[in-house]
Amino acid sequence: MADKQKTATGLQAGKEMGFFERYLTLWVVLCIGGGILLGKLAPAAANTLEGMALFIGGAPVVSIPIAICLFLMMYPIMVKIDFSEVIKAGKSGRAVGLTLFVNWGVKPFTMYAISVFFLGTLFYGFIGPEATDLVKIPFGLDLAVGAAHGAGTVVLHEGVKMLQIPLWRSYLAGCILLGIAPCTAMVLVWGYLARGNDGLTLVMVAINSLTMLVLYGVLGGFLLGVGRLPVPWQALLLSIGVYVALPLVAGYLSRKWIIKRKGLKWFQQKFLHILTPVTIVALLATLLLLFSFKGEVILANPLTILWIAIPLFIQTNLVFWLAYGLARILKLSYKDAAPASMIAASNHFEVAIATATLLFGISSGAALATVVGVLIEVPVMLMLVKICLRTQPWFSTETAKS
Repeated sequence: MADKQKTATGLQAGKEMGFFERYLTLWVVLCIGGGILLGKLAPAAANTLEGMALFIGGAPVVSIPIAICLFLMMYPIMVKIDFSEVIKAGKSGRAVGLTLFVNWGVKPFTMYAISVFFLGTLFYGFIGPEATDLVKIPFGLDLAVGAAHGAGTVVLHEGVKMLQIPLWRSYLAGCILLGIAPCTAMVLVWGYLARGNDGLTLVMVAINSLTMLVLYGVLGGFLLGVGRLPVPWQALLLSIGVYVALPLVAGYLSRKWIIKRKGLKWFQQKFLHILTPVTIVALLATLLLLFSFKGEVILANPLTILWIAIPLFIQTNLVFWLAYGLARILKLSYKDAAPASMIAASNHFEVAIATATLLFGISSGAALATVVGVLIEVPVMLMLVKICLRTQPWFSTETAKS
């Protein structure tokens, strides 16, 4: 009976969200254009908002305006989750195993291969064979000016020793950092919009976040060729705490308090009704802010953004379809397959940006590449949400046994 009531509530919410969902592509396009225009016409305001962040080691780890928008996105999802069901969802070993396999056994290596092919071969002439980038010298090294290190040479720039490397390799480094940082908290939004299993999504986000604490440095150091990559522990923990733990705790406590005071019926029919459009509006506000922060960068480097965006777009789609296909082979239900594939396709861009800034510098090509990852994340993931919704008949409606 309870399940039927939840289903009815979900369907009702879906109908009421029709206006936003039906024209979501239009709202996204308008927010992207509006954000770029805002960044161009009011760069001081955009820079002020972007500067409102929590920094670790000189790297902006948590943007306060974005954190507020993300909280408003996450809270309506978290408060709907029946946390007694989360433990049951965690027993879906196939779905969890699928995301771990794709995120750590496939995704970093396909990102490397695709980025090398496009940036180092296909787009090499467009980027410029002679184009170089100045990045920080790797931690712990004291190299003389003129010394060679890897693909670069140590030079003196404004009185500071820097490593001069081919520009395409700097972009490659940023793409690698995105590829080894899976599963942003925004996956909860994508899973929610795709009508997936919210409890399972939460479990998979938590497990992949914990796994990243162990494997991020190992895989990053191997693929970047910089030896042991310094793991940004503080950045990882802070971003997980702000983007996941805070709305999770708020959702759990407020759900418990409201149901105790008002009852389950009032909670489902009244409170959730008020929250229905909040996630979408906050998502669009986030998109507006992200593109306003980088409006000038986009307009000043449109082709550069394109060269980086193409391999990232292909990588995201490749990983999604691989996970989606494997989910079908494993006979997962749609509600499990959709969020599992979304988690595989998404990137934890906050950590990638922080790491690129710490390793290579805020003005490096690597940092720019991670920013491009942010810019394409929302539009591409929304596209994949639509694909999921249209392909629901491919999967069973019953959850497969683990």
